[in-house]
Amino acid sequence: MMKYSAGRTIAREELGDFRRENAGRTIVFTNGCFDLLHRGHVTLLEAARALGDCLVVGINSDDSVVRLKGEGRPVSGQDDRAFVLLGLRSVDYVTVFEEDTPIETIEALEPDVLVKGAEYGSGEIVGENFVLSRGGRVERIEMVGGYSSSGIIARMPPKDR
Repeated sequence: MMKYSAGRTIAREELGDFRRENAGRTIVFTNGCFDLLHRGHVTLLEAARALGDCLVVGINSDDSVVRLKGEGRPVSGQDDRAFVLLGLRSVDYVTVFEEDTPIETIEALEPDVLVKGAEYGSGEIVGENFVLSRGGRVERIEMVGGYSSSGIIARMPPKDR
């Protein structure tokens, strides 16, 4: 019986054991803030999941989101973001990383497939060289235009004070 049942978070310290337990399965990894889940996210996650046997999603911690996006972000805390992602049939596992990039998480997980949006060019995806050096592959998924958490936030009316 497998120790890791789908639909849960995995700490970085567990990723090596998870990888060993899932030897022979194609593990797909993608990452992001996933602050306000929208159609673009869901489309990317479904396409990513179709590339392997399980999808692990790395999300930036709350502190990391603040450093990357600025004050007022994230709108949703990391526990809430993980919970919502795990509610999607395409997402098998979520792991939270504290750094600004997921390189340490990618190195711990050793995914077979690394997925990001097609807006990233060759050499622009964090972890690309590591995954390729291990015989894995990097897939760029076309993004659904007009969707972004930042865009949704910008369209929201100001709070009454």
